[in-house]
Amino acid sequence: MKLIRSTRLVYNLYENWTSKFRVSFLSTDTGRSLCSIKSLQARISKVRDPKVSVVQVLESWIREGKSVNKAELQLLVRLMKEYRRFNHALEISQWMTDRRYLDLSPVDAAIRLELIYKVRGVDDAEYYFNNISNQLKSENSYGALLSTYVQEKSVEKAEKVMQKMSELGFANTSYPYNMMITLYAKAGDFKQIEKLIEEMEGKGIPHDIYTLRNRLHAYVAAGDASGFEKTLKEVENKLRIVDWKTYSFASDLYLKIGETEKALNMLKKLEDKIHILKRSLAFEHILSLYARVGNKDELYRVWNQYKPLLKLKNSSYSCMITSLAKMDDIDGAEKIFHEWESSCTMYDFRVVNKLLCAYCQKGLFDKAELLVNKAVQGRTPYASTWNVLAIGYMLNKQMDKAVEMLKKAMLVGRKGWKPNSLILNSCLKYLETQGNAEDREEILNLHKNLELQL
Repeated sequence: MKLIRSTRLVYNLYENWTSKFRVSFLSTDTGRSLCSIKSLQARISKVRDPKVSVVQVLESWIREGKSVNKAELQLLVRLMKEYRRFNHALEISQWMTDRRYLDLSPVDAAIRLELIYKVRGVDDAEYYFNNISNQLKSENSYGALLSTYVQEKSVEKAEKVMQKMSELGFANTSYPYNMMITLYAKAGDFKQIEKLIEEMEGKGIPHDIYTLRNRLHAYVAAGDASGFEKTLKEVENKLRIVDWKTYSFASDLYLKIGETEKALNMLKKLEDKIHILKRSLAFEHILSLYARVGNKDELYRVWNQYKPLLKLKNSSYSCMITSLAKMDDIDGAEKIFHEWESSCTMYDFRVVNKLLCAYCQKGLFDKAELLVNKAVQGRTPYASTWNVLAIGYMLNKQMDKAVEMLKKAMLVGRKGWKPNSLILNSCLKYLETQGNAEDREEILNLHKNLELQL
């Protein structure tokens, strides 16, 4: 388990913090606003390519004699941001001021800074911050700037922003501390985390769920079971409901330091959460952790016990197949695959890939090709399916077959897909040593075509 899925965690922290500054955008004339905004949003949503501007859609809307107010544009920015269409969100934000001549609020400025970072990078985000008015350099904008530096893992710049926020009286909530704890955890500077915790306590700033989670992350990374257990007790005492991820972190830590019994105890607590949440993601974490423990009986027990309670996703079957393969139970993995195949409503080659990986790792290439040949009947496989076979053959030193599978992968590769650099370079080098200029040129041309699609 990774220490922190850094970009997503920082994003969640920022979203949670800025939510308290948001206003009710549709507080007046709600019916008209909702109808209007949905119609305009529908037009914008049709522009699926982030490289294609939505400005013409907005201009066309105005030329048709339709209106759009500031609150509606703010909502559109938020919606595009939530859909991770950052370029379109930035365009709408800029159109709001450049074409509609509407003033930015401090929250608008902070959101625009975040969008500039997402679209253009940290240098442009810094430039924007340095050139906005002091009125807009609010707690929001400083928080957005701090978030960019944390995502960039820029300790020195983040510390300067934190110091400035303290001087301005903006460091009086848990948010900037959580950001800095995240940064120091990624940097492995656990002493600084302790200093921040002490500073929060000295200022009377309460530890929220993000503070506690970040401390747990840090203890996992440091392998500090004592610190983790102390904080976990604090979490259990302070929070009425402890989320399942906390117990997942705990299991992970105990497995890392060889405390299997403690890991199993945390897994039992994690299991209890399934009854309440009925979340397939928590279910998949349990399967993966029992596979790491190496307890096949418990793995099957969890699968059979909780499967009826959940609406299983393809990812759940994939997780079970991978977990069984880790414990060399290929027969069991095959049974789970056939169970999925007989009941799936939409054929997902990602599930096929999991069993395919298991076969390749065991050198069962006859089974692997049989599986793929059956799966492709009447269907177009993902490029990754052929790529799995190519890597398997390469690792098994069957380079002719690796070249064959790589070609198949590149022929069906969709926009944005590229072959694994290791398999590509290995095949090119092999063909060069074999003096096979024709096949080498074919692969290079296929790769060039894929790059043109990016």
